[in-house]
Amino acid sequence: MTTRAAQLRSLHTGAPLLILPNAWDPGSARLFENGGAMAIATTSAGMAWALGYADGYQLPVDEVVRVTATIRRAIAVPLSIDVENGYSGSPRDVAELALRLVEAGADGINIEDGSEAPDVLANKIDAIKSAVTKRGEDLFINARTDVLLAGLVDAAKAVDEIVAREATYRAAGADGLFVPGLAKPDQIRAVASAVKLPINVMAWKDLPVATELAALGVRRLSAGAAIAQSAITHAAMQCTKFLESGSSALFDGVMPYSIIQGMWSPR
Repeated sequence: MTTRAAQLRSLHTGAPLLILPNAWDPGSARLFENGGAMAIATTSAGMAWALGYADGYQLPVDEVVRVTATIRRAIAVPLSIDVENGYSGSPRDVAELALRLVEAGADGINIEDGSEAPDVLANKIDAIKSAVTKRGEDLFINARTDVLLAGLVDAAKAVDEIVAREATYRAAGADGLFVPGLAKPDQIRAVASAVKLPINVMAWKDLPVATELAALGVRRLSAGAAIAQSAITHAAMQCTKFLESGSSALFDGVMPYSIIQGMWSPR
């Protein structure tokens, strides 16, 4: 029987481009699945905000595991969890977290290098892959590099650095390469033509549309925190209007209660 992790892996090959609207809780995950998403990935920022934490390595791992289980209960499609840097510098601890997430229903993870040396993430990936394989499980590991997002090297050296890190992470066992901030067509083409892992980019100002991204060699497009930011922004605006006037115009343009309630009908 094909595992959901294998399904997730297959979605990164061939056509069409895999487009993932990143969820942050079971409600948003079910909403996106109902909207046609072939898989669900989370945004660590959106998850942190929803749980009352700031973004940036602040989430307790127990909360990450708990929310993973609640999302898995709500959806049937493959699920990938953003674990930031794994919330630890210890490869053993990060591998243990990965196993807990697999048990909770995760089929993939995003794990990032941030400002740390590539070998740090490579060691974590190697530990995760070894632990998961030893357990007889499968997990799609999407290695995120912040070369562009954090400006880790001079702009002229960015492509070469991304390509070098891809080779390091692939050798360690990564299944995909996530490069937030990769948005210029010439850079996208250069990276995609030089690496072997499927390339994942994130919604970004002036990013080419999906068909153009696919032609450039991109295999996965993520919304990142954008939809969560939009939802929070809209909620804040509605709150302000309500507090100022008490107007029931809150209902203007919203999905009917019956449709939202229907999302939770038995499958």
